[in-house]
Amino acid sequence: MALIVLSPILLYTGYLVKTRLGSPVLFTQIRPGKDGKLFRMYKFRSMTDERDAEGNLLPDDVRLTEFGKKLRATSADELPELINIFKGDMSVVGPRPQLVRDMVFFTEEEMQRQSVYPGLTGLAQICGRNNITWKEKFAFDLQYIKNISFLEDMRIIFRTVFKVSAQEDIATDGMETAEDYGDWLLRTGQIEKEEYDKKQAEAKKMLDEYEG
Repeated sequence: MALIVLSPILLYTGYLVKTRLGSPVLFTQIRPGKDGKLFRMYKFRSMTDERDAEGNLLPDDVRLTEFGKKLRATSADELPELINIFKGDMSVVGPRPQLVRDMVFFTEEEMQRQSVYPGLTGLAQICGRNNITWKEKFAFDLQYIKNISFLEDMRIIFRTVFKVSAQEDIATDGMETAEDYGDWLLRTGQIEKEEYDKKQAEAKKMLDEYEG
């Protein structure tokens, strides 16, 4: 129903992305879903594909345009995830799907967030979104899982609308985009570089196997 009702917005946003950033209009990325099963998540593209002389993508803060910032601020870039909900990869409410390179750093307790379908929005999104620490995000995710109910889902959806309207907590203070979990653990001294590199290699292997 949401895909039908919001189709004019989806089409118009897609047109803007095409004219402002070019093709492809959709950005796809492999994310871990329920029980850690990988799936391809869809979003509207919000960055350019500018690369350095060696062909490597430039940093996110360089490729994120003013148009892309507005797209993220309104959460319009998330709308194609309705396709994932329709396919059964995601739910409307649940822990947000993180990156594979985030999941490989999860503790046994944090992996409990993968016991349910990831959501378009969730408790952490209305309680600070990207402007809270990773540990706070996971605490909210686990709190939601322990208290799942229809009324709680409706409350989260209702508050999400107001959060999006207010354009609050879009990014971590001082950063254009959210910091990866592993990068945060390394920066804050909670893991050593050797463990960081090992986990990153593990994530790459998982992605290669999925793609391959």
